[in-house]
Amino acid sequence: MTAVEGAEVSVAVETGWAGPGAKATRKPFRWSRLVWALVWPQGGERIVPTMSGVMLIAVCFGVGTAAYNSSSNILFITLSLLLACLILSGVVSWLNLSRVAWRLDVAPPLRAGQAADLGLSVRNGKRILPTYGLWFEWSARPIAAAATGAKAESTVTGRGIEVRAILKKAEAETLRGQVALRARLDPAGEDRLDWSFVPARRGRMRVELAGVGSLFPFGFLKKYVGSELRAEVVVWPAVIDYRPWALVGARRAGGEQPRARAGGGSDLLALRRYAAGDSHRLIHWKASARTQQLLVRQFTTESSQGFDLWVRTDAALWPRAEQFEVFVRFAATLAEDLFRVGQLQTIALDGELPVRVRHGRDLAGWLNRLAVVEYKPVAAKLDTVVSSAEVSSSGRNVLTFAPEGELGVVAWINGQRAASI
Repeated sequence: MTAVEGAEVSVAVETGWAGPGAKATRKPFRWSRLVWALVWPQGGERIVPTMSGVMLIAVCFGVGTAAYNSSSNILFITLSLLLACLILSGVVSWLNLSRVAWRLDVAPPLRAGQAADLGLSVRNGKRILPTYGLWFEWSARPIAAAATGAKAESTVTGRGIEVRAILKKAEAETLRGQVALRARLDPAGEDRLDWSFVPARRGRMRVELAGVGSLFPFGFLKKYVGSELRAEVVVWPAVIDYRPWALVGARRAGGEQPRARAGGGSDLLALRRYAAGDSHRLIHWKASARTQQLLVRQFTTESSQGFDLWVRTDAALWPRAEQFEVFVRFAATLAEDLFRVGQLQTIALDGELPVRVRHGRDLAGWLNRLAVVEYKPVAAKLDTVVSSAEVSSSGRNVLTFAPEGELGVVAWINGQRAASI
């Protein structure tokens, strides 16, 4: 298990309410507005006849032709009933989606190669009529890092661009899904739908609700409402198996370093409920008086063994893209494992100052950065990056990474192999 335990790694991403019932202020009811909404739907809404609807329209044409040629009142009545059924289907489908709103809930962290759950909250703002038979179409696609700085080009004037190949590649990386209401949504009711998908690779990903559809009530017409509900999330690198070598035998850094886990140190970690056997000296009387229950202080533990993780991403060190991805997965997995056992002290990325890791949110923030990290240009040389010799002579347990073979990666510490893939 390499997940960050016992910490708030991140906060759920919640978007605002969207849909026909998302408006805070409602306009007064007018028949003219209702008729105009039926004749000219709002942007993003469309009604498409299904196969049964096309057959019904064809039958209407046939019955109408026969009625005019034969002047039969029975055929005219039949034609009226068929047209009324078609019109009623459109009106009821419009009422079915009226005052319905939805909201997207994403609970990070997301990890490549593991199932991620997305939630959709749906509420019915109608007071009398329930809502039936809605389905929601999802899509999740990775966001290219260079897309934000790329210059927009036309497919006509663009040179050296194979538009079809680019669109085909983008569509291949897009994950799509569909979820539907399991039962009717009562008036003023709310329900939650979940969609699971597996991100293929690390990086930024855009999750959006592509649209909402319904075949209610008769299945003659397909009512579809577009949605601009989307959220951008970060996908952490996938977990990778490695072979530990000298992590246990690493020398101890000087001094006692407090770790962010339960123990008998001097730094306050959290408050918890009183349990049988706890010392009365640990009771926090003010917090206990406010909450009307006994709470005791929980301190951090003191650990004299720890490691500093130094990650270098320059292309001169990692010439192969596949090996670089293995290295990123290795660094993320090793950092989580060391944090879980309370042996991760600091983390440094390239030439930046080391960041002390005390809580799960510190590690989560660094994993978010590691998820979107890319090659550094070969010509770029960071003056602030210290050499391996300086790191080894600093008296600290600094883990560095280096390539081995075509796809292998080795973690070095004090001149010896600490772990490898």
